[in-house]
Parts: sequence; structure tokens; C-alpha cells
Amino acid sequence: MNRDQVHKQLTEVFQDVFDDDEIEIENSTSARDISGWDSMNHINLVLGAEQEFGVKFKTAEVAQLANVGEFVDLILAKLEK
Repeated sequence: MNRDQVHKQLTEVFQDVFDDDEIEIENSTSARDISGWDSMNHINLVLGAEQEFGVKFKTAEVAQLANVGEFVDLILAKLEK
């Protein structure tokens, strides 16, 4: 799976979590950029990504994420294992 595929599928996770088919994410997108991206929805995003990609994240890994680009990098690293 390449970066573009992960980004596309992660966009679908965001759209599902926020119930908004119009959401478009960029590598620089962070919680400041999406209305309603609070701690609860952050957990929902992590759980949604785990389910979508068949991976598991450690709390410390997701706590360090600053933006979508870093989330994509983490997913790709998990998929390579």
C-alpha cells in the first residue's frame, strides 16, 4: 500500500468519524483545522484507522502525532511490519 492509498482511506475514516463527506485532509491538517476534533473524536479516529488498516497503535505513538501526515507515516510503518 502506498502513501496515496493510505491517505485516501484515512480521508474516508475522517469523513465517517465526523459524519461529513466533504472533509478533505492534507498532510498538514491537525485538530485545529477540523471543527469537533476533540479528545473523544481523536480516539474514534485512532480506532477507525486501526479497523480500516488492520493495525494496532500504542498510546505513546498516537500521543505524539501532530498532524495527518505523521498519522499516515505511522500507518505506513505499521503496514510494513
